[in-house]
Amino acid sequence: MKQGTLDLGWMPKPSLSNFYAGPNQDVVKTLSDWLLTIAPHLQPLPFYMWGERGSGKTHLLKAALNSTTLLGKPGVYFNPQEALEDEVLDFDPTWQLMVVDDVHLLSSQQEGMVFNWFVNALLPRDGLHRAILLSGDRPAADLLLREDLRTRIGGGLVYGLKLMSEVERREVLTQQASLRGLVLRPEVLDFMLVRFSRDLSNLVGWLEQLDHYALETQRPITIPLIKDMLKDT
Repeated sequence: MKQGTLDLGWMPKPSLSNFYAGPNQDVVKTLSDWLLTIAPHLQPLPFYMWGERGSGKTHLLKAALNSTTLLGKPGVYFNPQEALEDEVLDFDPTWQLMVVDDVHLLSSQQEGMVFNWFVNALLPRDGLHRAILLSGDRPAADLLLREDLRTRIGGGLVYGLKLMSEVERREVLTQQASLRGLVLRPEVLDFMLVRFSRDLSNLVGWLEQLDHYALETQRPITIPLIKDMLKDT
């Protein structure tokens, strides 16, 4: 077992530079510019992104937080899918960026938490402005959340992310494989697109891991090789 290589820690941290934007170039550019407005003396508008699963929402949210953290601007990431049932986090005044993923899955208690974060972002008692970045699976107007929260989410910058087509994902994966000197047969591409996340950054990460595993085992990239690699993870 080659656990050193296959440990999930190999996946690079999400960043704006390793996000394959495709049809979402304008959204990524706007998000990058928006991150520059995060400062105590400025009040950036709330930023909400929505789209289908696999459109890259989580990657962009985590990339934004990683970016601000590197600049010495601490923050928090919250996803109700990763939290305990009805888990809430108390507001921390050291946060400069509050990130909430999958807002459509918030419980009523968590809705109250995020509303409190909005208050501290937009109407801070200490006078220090903060930024709030959110994502969901539908336009803000269609979110089934308490009205005062829904209107605040939709009251800032709102962008829909377009899912890259299968043809586009195949083209990128083929190009990335070619850059590594690899040839991906059609059946291997089919398997990867079904077995792994549709998010292209995740797919390219798996491709890199497959390259490492193929080199270690001295085998071509085939469906049996992928299955063997998955058994070792």
